Amino acid sequence: MWVRSEYAGELAVLLTWLATFIPWNVASASSQGASVLFVRFPFVQVRYVAGIDLARGVTVADPLSAIAFQRGQSIEIAYQVWAVGAAVFAVALVVSVLYYRNEAWAESWPVDPVRLLGALLLGTGGIFAGATALLARHGFSSLPLPIGVVFLLAFGGVLLTVERTE
Repeated sequence: MWVRSEYAGELAVLLTWLATFIPWNVASASSQGASVLFVRFPFVQVRYVAGIDLARGVTVADPLSAIAFQRGQSIEIAYQVWAVGAAVFAVALVVSVLYYRNEAWAESWPVDPVRLLGALLLGTGGIFAGATALLARHGFSSLPLPIGVVFLLAFGGVLLTVERTE
């Protein structure tokens, strides 16, 4: 692969942290004359209702709060899948912090931490892809854009194919 083996660890940590700030899903919807924009990151959803002042028009919710808000609606399943993806991503984030803080210890694990992070990012991307499909099927009329899903799948694929020397 194009990544040198000695930099694979740094790349794995960097890509994991970068994925925190890339929205896995962006969608807009119109309901009762209002236009709403949803930007979903791994751990938060930002909802903006156009035409209302920012103090009232912007809300931020974590996956569990969003599930509670959607309870009983057909879209609730998409939010539940998002919560599972957020949990998998949280594991990746913890692994990346441990790897960053003590590289020698992480390198002694029975599993290669670079491959582990690659698998976790790939898994997160797959789960968020499922949530995006559910949002498209049960959600609002607009098509959700899986921006971060593409990045998570690519990041995971890159990390899983890095040539590592022992």
